[in-house]
Amino acid sequence: MSRRADRDHPVLEQAATGSEQGRGPEAVRVSGSLSRQLLWWIVLPQLILWLVGAFVTYSVASNYANQMVDRSLFQTSRALARQVKPIGNGMLIDFPRAARDIIETDPDDTVYYMVSSPPGQFILGNRTLPPPPPVVLENDKPFFYDAAVADTRVRVAALLLPFGEEGRERLLVQVAKSRASREALARRILIDTALPLSGLIVLMTLIVWLGIRAGLSPLSRLRRLVEDRQPNDLHPIRMSEAPAEVHALVVALNSLLAAVRRNVETQKRFISDAAHQLRTPLAGVKSQAELALEAAQDPQLRARLERVRASAIRSAHLVNQLLTLARAEPESAMRQGQVPVHLGPLARELTAEMVPRALQMGVDLGCDEAGADEREGEAEAELVVIGNPLLLREALVNVIDNAMRYAGRGSVVTVRTRRQGDVAVIEVDDNGPGIPEADHDRVFERFVRGSNDGTGCGLGLPIVREIVQQHGGQVTLSNIDPHGLRVRVTLPLR
Repeated sequence: MSRRADRDHPVLEQAATGSEQGRGPEAVRVSGSLSRQLLWWIVLPQLILWLVGAFVTYSVASNYANQMVDRSLFQTSRALARQVKPIGNGMLIDFPRAARDIIETDPDDTVYYMVSSPPGQFILGNRTLPPPPPVVLENDKPFFYDAAVADTRVRVAALLLPFGEEGRERLLVQVAKSRASREALARRILIDTALPLSGLIVLMTLIVWLGIRAGLSPLSRLRRLVEDRQPNDLHPIRMSEAPAEVHALVVALNSLLAAVRRNVETQKRFISDAAHQLRTPLAGVKSQAELALEAAQDPQLRARLERVRASAIRSAHLVNQLLTLARAEPESAMRQGQVPVHLGPLARELTAEMVPRALQMGVDLGCDEAGADEREGEAEAELVVIGNPLLLREALVNVIDNAMRYAGRGSVVTVRTRRQGDVAVIEVDDNGPGIPEADHDRVFERFVRGSNDGTGCGLGLPIVREIVQQHGGQVTLSNIDPHGLRVRVTLPLR
């Protein structure tokens, strides 16, 4: 096996990595949040309608304010006209000081008035009032126009009254009031209308935002379900309560996952069937080569038979590794039982089983029990994980076997177990040549080999990592000074 990822080549190379090399990640164009787009398309028309509504409201308010001011000016002009009474060929002006104070003293605005007899004979009032524009005025019918008095914009009501013999003479009464009160009234109407409308828009925006969040919550749940999945989890996504649109998306995703799982299972089944079919003929080739070696006398023939035997051993090892890898795949692992596994006794048992082989290879293999004391049984009872004992045993056998294979004759391999917080730690150390630190990640890829020593096939560490990850753990490599390698496996405790 290959704890050094079966270092069978001085330069790391992948024998079968497929077409994944040189394939970079595709750029994903993100068009923005769907909820923000929905909110924007809902709020933007509301803002536009609010502006249009504010403009229309101000126009209507100005129109009503003009009507109120015009009605007030008309009434004032009629009252003022009644103070000028024609007598024969003259006029009697009955305009006491008190009446003048009432007209001129407006608490909210400035009032201007003027009475004249065309063509321009001033009778009383303010001489600064401009005459009406050159239009035909009708008797007893007011005419309203805008003008300016001492840089003050005013609204003027002009009333033409007949007097004299047979009404041949004309009396022009003009009453003006600045536009300040009218504009103030229009602004007040606008504010009183716009503020509640703005509050309603804010409240409606909040309700719309909450509605969008509630409506898109199935998408958020679907996103979390996909994000929380392991890359090798191809089981259907379950969302019982979802709108029709999201349900259709879930159905499409489940169809895709089912197709991918069928393809993966087909490939795994092919590997497993091929491996099973190859085991018997490879065992026969190995046996025949050994029998031929016993009967052969020619040195050259023996050398060739020895190479045949080594190739058969290596091929059988590869087949066994493929079978182990197939059993370690997620779907296969989930179909197998999960039981409590005591790592301390398991490590000692495997170490003891592999001691005879270590002696044949000239390797000093042992289990570190330097930290053991009278509480050893209690400490071992704490190193309990939930998992598949056969797979965990296979992972630990791979690590120890690789250490013996590639550390070399005369090396020392040590297995130790301990607890670190909430995880159990298994470490296998050797004083062999080690692996360059830059290659520690690559050696976990399938069929990657970092040495030409041994009979590995580049599947050892991938198998170990697959098994450890299925049990929620991690496996890492680190160099040991002055030389050597440490394989560290961490598994969550029960």
